Order: sequence, then structure tokens, then C-alpha cells
Amino acid sequence: MQPVKFFHQKPTQEFAMIRMAQFSDLHYSAKNLVEADRCFSYAVDRAIALKVDAAVVSGDSTDHALDLHSPAVERLARNIRRLAEHCPVLMLQGTFSHEPPGTLSMFRLLGGRYPVHVADRIGQVGLTANGRWLASEGWHFTELPSGLRALFSCVPAVNKAVVAATVGASSAADAVGEHLAVLLRGFAASNHAARAQGLATIGVSHGTVFGCISEHGVPMAGFDHEFTTGALFAAEAQAFMLGHIHRHQAWENGSTGLECRAGHQCIAYPGSIGRFHYGEEGDKGFLLWALNANEVRFTLEPTPARRTLDIVFEGKPDLAGLREVVEREGIDGAFVRVRWTVADEDRHEVNRAAMQKVLEGAAEVKLEGRIVPVVRTRAAGISQLASLADKVRVWAQSTEAKPQPLLDCLQALASQTPEAIAERTLCGIAVPTAEVMAELSLTEDADAEPALLF
Repeated sequence: MQPVKFFHQKPTQEFAMIRMAQFSDLHYSAKNLVEADRCFSYAVDRAIALKVDAAVVSGDSTDHALDLHSPAVERLARNIRRLAEHCPVLMLQGTFSHEPPGTLSMFRLLGGRYPVHVADRIGQVGLTANGRWLASEGWHFTELPSGLRALFSCVPAVNKAVVAATVGASSAADAVGEHLAVLLRGFAASNHAARAQGLATIGVSHGTVFGCISEHGVPMAGFDHEFTTGALFAAEAQAFMLGHIHRHQAWENGSTGLECRAGHQCIAYPGSIGRFHYGEEGDKGFLLWALNANEVRFTLEPTPARRTLDIVFEGKPDLAGLREVVEREGIDGAFVRVRWTVADEDRHEVNRAAMQKVLEGAAEVKLEGRIVPVVRTRAAGISQLASLADKVRVWAQSTEAKPQPLLDCLQALASQTPEAIAERTLCGIAVPTAEVMAELSLTEDADAEPALLF
């Protein structure tokens, strides 16, 4: 379990803490069903045992469009219903390729002790003291409703295609970030007013923060990402719950400029609920948040995600090295991927069956070989040369090879019978090429240093 992280502002008044569970990137589908359902079911059980006051799913509940009768939909609905029997649930619209518009609408209809609010548009929603959701008519509350316990500012995944159609494809990347920055600053007044009334303030969104690290250890530093940490902190929400990136990470606002107004703030990705791909780094789990108007903290609660193991060979797979890794790491129940790179002419020397036998006991084995093709260099104008010797010289220059040994062999082939060449080869006789060439008057420089043939 990760250590609890604390972000404090000196309290001016004591307020009751609200405890929330944040889940993200469940990716329910036929392919991911076993991993997603095992991990999310465990997380729901854990959240209920911890007696959380509310639950947030910050996008990508499904992996792609699903039929209503599919087992993945039934399993996901069952777990959301279990959550709704315990506490209010907020589900955010995620990436459109994972959750086509309308996918989450059915979850509003789940009957439970508490309601499920689907945030599929930009807006604010308040959580009342009796566990009900009150949504703003527009993009924010012009006046905060009474009886609230917490205020959520929701920004679902942005449809970049709509932005591109409006401002043009070349300007879409910058336009998304600029408009979202303006929107987030617009939430600041409501969040400031809510904190003045003793309410916890939470932002929920789905997208990429500039500079965050992907689950494969790659920094996300392009110009088409939705958020910067500065833009998110400008919303003046104490906790900003994000989805989309599958690796857990967080940022704290240590700026003194906002301390008097917003206090210390935290942005965090819980990461995906399970491990859906090979090579993913970091722990998998959900975040347990505790916050009030003066204080915010969280801890990562791990889930029983599957264990993956990557074994990489720079050349041909080495069975002895593979056995050593298996003995050292242990592969019982693990998902193992072996990768290697070989030249095209050596591909037949890879023994896949032997590797499969060494990896017996793994839950899954993927063997991925990369074949390096033979690259032939073309020499411009070579077909126009009259003699084969000239063609060899031009080819050698193009490939940076030494031409003389090749020319010597060529002369020998042209001047001797196949039987004589075979006899000399079988007898292991090395004949000075210059000698042969002198006998046949094929060289003008008899004093040249002889090069050995064969």
C-alpha cells in the first residue's frame, strides 16, 4: 500500500471529512472481462468495507461499444448497482472510442438505495447531505443550492472532431487546451464560494495532462493534450480526479499565490483498475480520498491485477538465459511475453516449441519475434557498365566493401575449370592469386603483394 499523502491548509474552522473512492479506466469488454471484473469487484468490496461516502468513476468504464446482452455489460452493471446500494455514484463520460455517446445512459436507470449520476456534459453537480445529486442547468451554478455536502465540477472527454470541424484541423489541438483553460478558470468562483460555506470541492475530468507519464514510462509532452497542471489548479478545486492515463501519479500545488484562496490542491490519476497490456509499469488500484473545506489527502488501494513479465533478447533467444529468468522471477500464473530480434537468414534457428516448454506454468505466453530483412543496396548506373569487373568495383564502392578480394575470385573463376577450383579447395591449397594472374597475363603489376584465394 502506498503511503498516505497529506496536503493541508491551516483550518479556520473544523468541517466533517467526506470519504470518496475514485475508480477509473475499467475497460470492460469481452477481451478484458476476467481482469476488469476481478479487479473492479475487489475494489467495490474494498470501498464498501471502508464505508466511503461517495464513489466516482472518472471515465472509460467500457473498452468499446458493447451489445446490451454481452456479459461485460451485465458484470459492469452488477458492480455499479452494488456501489449504488452503498453510496451515491458519479460516472463520467470517457473517451468516445471507448464509450460511444449514450453508453452510460442506462446506468441512470439502475435502481439502488442511492442514485447514479451520469456526467456526460460540462457542468457542476452538488452532493446533498442525504446522498442525492443536484445538477446545474448550465455549465455552472449561478447560485449554490442549499443542503450540499460537496461540489463537483465535471468536464467529460472532449470531442476533438467537433472542435476540428469548428476551428479547423490545424488549430484544433491548441483550441482544445485554450478553451478548457478558460472553462476551468470559470469554475473558480463557484468553488471559492463553496469552500467559504464549508463544502469540499472536487473536479472530475478525463484527458491527458501535459508532462504526465504513460503506463509504459513515456512522457506525454505533445501539443494536443487537454490540460496543464496550471489550468487544473486554476479551477480552485481541492481535489481534481482524472482518468485516461493508466498509470497512477499525482501533483500538488505548492504555490503560495493561491494559498489564501484555494489552499493546497491535488491532482491525481488512479490509473487503470487492472493491467490490460504487457509492459505496464506501476501498481494498479483505486484512490481513497478524504477531504473537507480545509484538508485533502488520498491513498492508493491496490487491486489484484495480473502479473506480467517481459523477457527481451537482442538477438536469437537463448534457452539457457530463458531458464535463468524463469527460475529467478517465477512464472506460475504470470502472463509472459518473450521478444527477440534476428536476421532473416537466422529465423529458422528460433525454437518456439522449446521456449513454450520452458515457460510451462505461465497463464499466458506470447512469443514475438522481429525479423530484420536483408537490405540490398542499389548502385546507380551499374547496369550500363560493360564488364563484370567494373560492376563489382561500383557495387563494392556503394556497400563500402573491399573490391580486390572479389576481383581476385572473379579472375580465378574465369581462368580455371570448376574441377581445378574444387580440387584445390578440397586439398586446402591456398594459391597466390598474383601467381595465377601472372601465368595467364591477367595482371600488369607482377610485384603487387599477393592476395590469397580461398
